[in-house]
Order: sequence, then C-alpha cells, then structure tokens
Amino acid sequence: MNFNEYKDIYVFCEQRGGVIQEVSFELLGEARKLVEQIEHVEFNVVAVLLGNDIRNQSNDLIAHGADRVIVAEHELLKNYSTEAYTKTLVNMICDYKPDSFLVGATVIGRDLAPRVAARCDTGLTADATILEVDPEQENSTLLWVTRPAFGGNLFGTIICPDHRPQMATIRPKVLEPLDRDESRVGEIIDYNIDLSETDIKTKVIDVIEKIKDAVDITKSDVIVSGGRGIGQNFHILKEVANELEGVVGASRAAVDEGYATKDMQVGQTGQTVRPKLYIACGISGAVQHIAGMEKSDFIIAINKDPQAAIFDVANVGIVGDAIEILPKLKDELKALRK
Repeated sequence: MNFNEYKDIYVFCEQRGGVIQEVSFELLGEARKLVEQIEHVEFNVVAVLLGNDIRNQSNDLIAHGADRVIVAEHELLKNYSTEAYTKTLVNMICDYKPDSFLVGATVIGRDLAPRVAARCDTGLTADATILEVDPEQENSTLLWVTRPAFGGNLFGTIICPDHRPQMATIRPKVLEPLDRDESRVGEIIDYNIDLSETDIKTKVIDVIEKIKDAVDITKSDVIVSGGRGIGQNFHILKEVANELEGVVGASRAAVDEGYATKDMQVGQTGQTVRPKLYIACGISGAVQHIAGMEKSDFIIAINKDPQAAIFDVANVGIVGDAIEILPKLKDELKALRK
C-alpha cells in the first residue's frame, strides 16, 4: 500500500433530524489538534456530512475546526440507513483516500464504522478515549489510539501500521470541542452518490419517538450520582438534584441492583458525562465508573470508606453516610434560595 496517496484526517459528522450531534464538534476539535502535530506534511481536517437538505450546516462545521466539508445529499440519506451510509462512505474513502477516519461511538457510529472498515479492508479501534500522533517516531502520521480493555481495568494502545485509513470510534464527552470561530473559512465540496431503493435492504415500518420526559444525563451541568451504598434511597438524590437544577445518575452496581435505570448509568458501560458539578454518593470509585465521569469540572465525593478510590479523583471528599448528609445539603440549598 502506498501511504503517500493517503492524507488528511476525516471526521464523520453525525446528524439526526438535520441537527449536528455534539460528538461531531468534539471530534473536529481533536482532529484539529492532531493535524497541528503532523508538521512534515500538510494535512487538513475534513468533515463528512451525509443527509438531505443539509448543506447549510457546513459553515457550522468549518467554524468548529474543519478546513473542508464534503457533503453528500440524497433523499435516501435523510435518515440513517446502514446500507446507504456505508455505501456512501466507502465510495468516498475510495475516491479521496483519507489517512485517518474518526467516528463518534454513538449508536449510529458503532453500527456504521465496523462495516465501513471491513469493506475498506482496514482496522478499527472501538470506544477510544485518547488519540495521539506516534510520539516515538518523527515524520509519522501513525495514530496511537488508546481504549479501555478488560472492563476498564487496563488501557490498551492500538495502532494500524499496515492499512489505511486508520479508523476509530471515540466515545462522546471524552474530548473537548473547539470554541466556535466565525472567522474561519473553508471549502465545501458536493459529493454525488448514486443510490436507489435497491441499495436499502431494510424498510422503516414505524418510528417510535423518544419519550419526551426522558432525561439525557450527558447534557446536564449538574449530576448527583448514587451507588449501591444509597440502596433504595435514590429519592434523596433526586431532591438534592432538583435544588441544584440537575439530574440523577448512578453507578453500574446501583443499576444492577435495580435502584436506578440503565439510562442513568455513568461509566465505561454506561454514559460518559462531563458536567460542571458531579456529586458521587456511596460510589466506591471503580475504574469503570471513573472512566465515565473523571473529566467533570468539579467532583464532590461522599463515602463512608475513607480509603474509597473515588476520593482520588474528587476535588472535595466527605467521609460520611450520604443518606444522612444529603438531606442536610438539601436544607442548606433551600435556605440559600430564600
């Protein structure tokens, strides 16, 4: 394989209902940082946008770090389809030959990326948390992609030295997007793709809308999380969260015990969150949980065990029974509102 034919870092910019997903901006920001580390060749950050009547979103991607946006518009790309999106991206990769291709580890990304990698005969590192350019070799474009392994107990760094593009899915909320810069300019390229109904092997019978009352914990600035130690007392966490205009999260242990629902789970097998304030109550601090919340701006930990691992990542640690402490915190917060 002639690697000289491959260049640039491409980012699949996921959209749903015409709305660019936040993980796309996170990946563009990281791609920008990687490109700046590759000084011996001129690499660009290329955003890839699939949809219908979606071209007007291109400038938003440029403002968040893209040098170029390749837009594929077709009525069969309006909503995500495994077959249509895979065909489009594989054709695009064959035509443009990106050196690296980054995808968000969302429900869509986890379905799409493996199929694209298989058809392009390349490797894929899934659920990555750290990306860097080979620090041991000068003039390299090889990516070192780090991901949790063995349930989060170890971290492995994976490389793809013999195939291109290098592909990885990256969990949402582990990277930071760049601030929007309206002064940035870039190129918008329209990509024509020949799609027909015969390309789609499945048919949408019905669309079930997400329950409007459901809370997306990844979008909250304040999360009050409980572990197995909270037991049946998650209502106390809810009362404190309400005072802070936040939401309730949970550890896997609490979810497994039935104290909380899966959509509340924070950690390696749950959601990765990055709130301004994270309060961990009765959570021991297993590495799997910490992997999902350690990048919170400010962490308060409440635990009866002074040796609990959660204190190692906390900005403030309180040794005590969260079930006794939280009602007092709630009363103090109420008093502040008066």
